[in-house]
Amino acid sequence: MKLFLDFFPIVLFFVVFKAYGIYAATAIAIAATVVQIAWMRYKNGKVDTMQWVSLGVIVVFGGATLVTQDETFIKWKPSVLYWLMSVTLWVGYLIFKRNFIQSLMAAQIQLPQDIWDRLLHAWALFFTLMGFINLWVAYNFDTDTWVSYKLFGGLGLMLVFVLLQGVFLSRYMKEPEETP
Repeated sequence: MKLFLDFFPIVLFFVVFKAYGIYAATAIAIAATVVQIAWMRYKNGKVDTMQWVSLGVIVVFGGATLVTQDETFIKWKPSVLYWLMSVTLWVGYLIFKRNFIQSLMAAQIQLPQDIWDRLLHAWALFFTLMGFINLWVAYNFDTDTWVSYKLFGGLGLMLVFVLLQGVFLSRYMKEPEETP
């Protein structure tokens, strides 16, 4: 259910774009993200910080798109969000001396500290590159191609990255010890 909820706004954006265009899709993405946040708040009693940031970014960039009738703003939204995630990881690590990837995953997996640090840098670099790739597609292809990339290309790259990360991490996983 969480996976569906996470992709709910982007899937609606894609469907509405195909039927009604970029401005209707942008309005729906804003509304869907508000509904998503409200549902999370209702179900869990809280909303993750990055979800609030995502809502703020879609409202600001989506709102600018609707007010100015310029699709450039909505095309920048994924890049800004990726870069905010990247900066958050690096600022947490460099300034606050916290590895947010480790904070999120330490309950599920035990890794040496240097591997946690490499994982954090890999994610931060990945998000940085994803921001640039998004803008490259946005400025070198038509809006229809960009919207398709946003759903399928971005998610595909994320899936490949996670799978490669799994292969990398498998070297550090220990089999559970059997108790007699």
